[in-house]
Amino acid sequence: MTGLAFLIPIALGMGLLGLVAFLWSMREGQYDDMDGAANRILIDDDEPLEEDA
Repeated sequence: MTGLAFLIPIALGMGLLGLVAFLWSMREGQYDDMDGAANRILIDDDEPLEEDA
């Protein structure tokens, strides 16, 4: 029972910390461009390698 009195506040604190981190990331615009990274991997802008003859 003493363990629960120790673990419940820790769990609530970690949940609150996660919520604060999520709200901070939303405010900073981390989720504004969800499709950019997914489409960027499909764009092939590499130049072909030159072979020495």
